[in-house]
Amino acid sequence: MDAAVRQYLVITGNYWAFTLTDGALRMLVVLHFHQLGYSPLEIALLFIFYEFFGVVTNLVGGYLGARMGLNRTMNLGLFLQIVALGMLAVPAAALTVPWVMAAQALSGIAKDLNKMSAKSGIKLLVPHEQQGRLYQWVAILTGSKNTLKGVGFFLGGVLLMAVGFRGAVLIMAAALVVIWLSSLVLLGQDLGRSKARPKFTDIFSKSRAINVLSAARLFLFGARDVWFVVALPVYLHTVFGWDFWKVGGFMASWVIGYGFIQTVAPRITGHGEGRQAAFAWASLLALVPVAIAVGLMADWSPRVVVIGGLLLFGVLFAINSSLHSYLIVRYARGDGVSLDVGFYYMSNAAGRLAGTVLSGWVYQAYGLEACLWVSAGFVALAAGLALMLPSTDAVAVERSAAG
Repeated sequence: MDAAVRQYLVITGNYWAFTLTDGALRMLVVLHFHQLGYSPLEIALLFIFYEFFGVVTNLVGGYLGARMGLNRTMNLGLFLQIVALGMLAVPAAALTVPWVMAAQALSGIAKDLNKMSAKSGIKLLVPHEQQGRLYQWVAILTGSKNTLKGVGFFLGGVLLMAVGFRGAVLIMAAALVVIWLSSLVLLGQDLGRSKARPKFTDIFSKSRAINVLSAARLFLFGARDVWFVVALPVYLHTVFGWDFWKVGGFMASWVIGYGFIQTVAPRITGHGEGRQAAFAWASLLALVPVAIAVGLMADWSPRVVVIGGLLLFGVLFAINSSLHSYLIVRYARGDGVSLDVGFYYMSNAAGRLAGTVLSGWVYQAYGLEACLWVSAGFVALAAGLALMLPSTDAVAVERSAAG
C-alpha cells in the first residue's frame, strides 16, 4: 500500500468518525427539543450558530490550513467536537437555549474544520493527470461520509430512546477521544501547508470558476435543508404519527442511500465537461420538489407523495452534490488548495444556514408545501449559475498562466 493510499485511509477514517457523531447529534437535538415542546422555528434557531460559524470557519479554516497544515486543522476539528459534546452532557436543568446554541456553534466550527481538511487533503494525494481517480476518491469520501451521517441519524434516535440525551453525548465523546488520539499519531505532518505564506485577504477567492460554483452550491444546499432539516422530521412525527425511532430510522435510510449514490456518481455522470452536466442534473432536481408540492396540494396520498418524492430527490441531489464536490477540487489551485475549498464550503455553510432558518420559519407559517416551492426555486437558481461556469480546460489554462 503506497503512502498516498495510507493517508487517504487515515483522512477518510477520521472524517467517518466525526460524521457519525455529527449526524447523531443533529437528530438528538431535533428530537429531544421537539419532545420538550419547542416549536419548529425555535428548534431551527438552535442551529443558527452551528451554521453561522460554519460560514466563518470555512473562510478562516482554509487560511489556517494553508499556513499550519491540514493535519492540524483536521485534528483541531475532532478536539472541538469532543468539547462540544462535553458541553451538552451537563444536567438537564443547565441545557438552556444559549448554552445549547454555544455548544452547537463549537460543533459547527469543528465540523467545517474537519470537512475542509478532508476535502483539501484528497487534492494533494492524487497526481494532476489522474482526474478520473480524483473524482472517484472525492465521490467515495463524500458518499461514505453521507452514508455514515445517515447511520448517525439512526444512532441518534436509538441512543435517545435507550440511554437518554446525556448518556448519548457522553458515549459519543468517549469514542471520539480514541479516534482523536489515533489521528494525532497517524495523520501526515504538514499536509497541505502552502509553500507561499498566504495573506489573510487570500481567503476571498479571485477565481471566477470558484465564485460561480460557490454561489451554485449555496442555493443547492439551501434547497435541501429548507425542507429536510426541521420541516421533514417534524412533519413525519406530527402528520404521519411516527415515533422518534421510526423518524430517525427513515431519515437514516434516506441519507445512507443518498451516500451510496454519491459513491457511484462518477459512473453516472463521467468526468468530462462539468458545466453542462451541472446544469442538466440541477434542472432535473428542480422538478422533484415541484412534483411533491403539487401532489400534496392535489390531496394525493401524503405517504406516497412525500416518501416517493423524497427518494427521487435523494438520488438526484446526491448526483448534483457529488458532481459539485468533484468540480471544486478540480478547479482549486494545487498550492494553497484549502483556501479555494474553504471559500467554497463557506458558501455551502451559508446555504445550510439559510435553509435551516427557512425550514423552521416557512414550515411553521405556511407548511411543507411552501418549503418545497422555496426548494424548487433555489435549485433553479443553482442550475442557472451552472451555465456560467467556465470549462475545466479553461480553468486549467488559467492556473498554468497564474503559476
